Amino acid sequence: MDANMITIGKLIIEMFLFSCAGWVMEVTLKSIQYHRFINRGFLIGPYCPIYGCGAVAVTVIVGGIIGYEGSYLETFLTGFVVCGVLEYFVSWYMEKLFHARWWDYSTKPMNLNGRIWIGNLILFGLGSVVIIKGVDPILFTALESWSSRTVSLVAWIIVIVLVADNVVSHMLMNIVKKEIDGREEDNTEEISRKVHELLRNRKLLQRRIIAAYPNLQARPKYLTQQLKEAKHEVKAATKNAKQEVKAATKTAKEELEAAASDVIRTVEHAVAGNAEEREARLARSREQLRVAKEKLQEIQEKLTYRK
Repeated sequence: MDANMITIGKLIIEMFLFSCAGWVMEVTLKSIQYHRFINRGFLIGPYCPIYGCGAVAVTVIVGGIIGYEGSYLETFLTGFVVCGVLEYFVSWYMEKLFHARWWDYSTKPMNLNGRIWIGNLILFGLGSVVIIKGVDPILFTALESWSSRTVSLVAWIIVIVLVADNVVSHMLMNIVKKEIDGREEDNTEEISRKVHELLRNRKLLQRRIIAAYPNLQARPKYLTQQLKEAKHEVKAATKNAKQEVKAATKTAKEELEAAASDVIRTVEHAVAGNAEEREARLARSREQLRVAKEKLQEIQEKLTYRK
């Protein structure tokens, strides 16, 4: 069997194992929080693929699978960024697809739109270091002892199970979506409460969704559309206000420049007028001096003649 296909098979097995590990962690944390067992995750089975996909992505990028093995810092930063982007995308995708917010970190410090926050990102980075530097070498060494046929068979079984689970889970989620979009209330908190009440009276698999996400927040399509329109109006009003401010600033600047020009011209005229006046006074003084000199000369001549 082709070596690349064997590598892909091993990555699928790794994804499944870390998906199960992520599910165990989620169930443990939520059981401690709510003091009861909660089957976490979007899918029905005991796995959360978002963890497995994150582990595989980091393994491929800095785990030496494609020839490059990152340092501890590079591994941390890769997990920090890649898993953060993955969590943000999954949150956005599920909200757009099913009209509900499945987790919300709005109250957490340094969060981005309530979808991711700094605490989880740091844990993703640290977890990536543990996986790449500690778990992956042991895991892939163990998988080396498996035959190609065994790796391929296990990988195909995992793919079939996950695809079937996705199909069933999407059907269940579409029921939730219909319940959300079918509500006529204008308050998302009220809609969320009503959806919780309705799903608790449904079949076991549908009730599991509410149990898995007790903090589910409904985002009905019509309210989402209203929010989108409101944001568009705010954006348009902001743009218009900026244009008005820009135009007013330009007008004020032009008026200021015109006023400044008037002041400069007035000063120039005043200075020019003062200069003309000084020249006239100076000319009169020169004329008076000339007349005085002529008189003095005339007197001197008379005195000389008498002698």
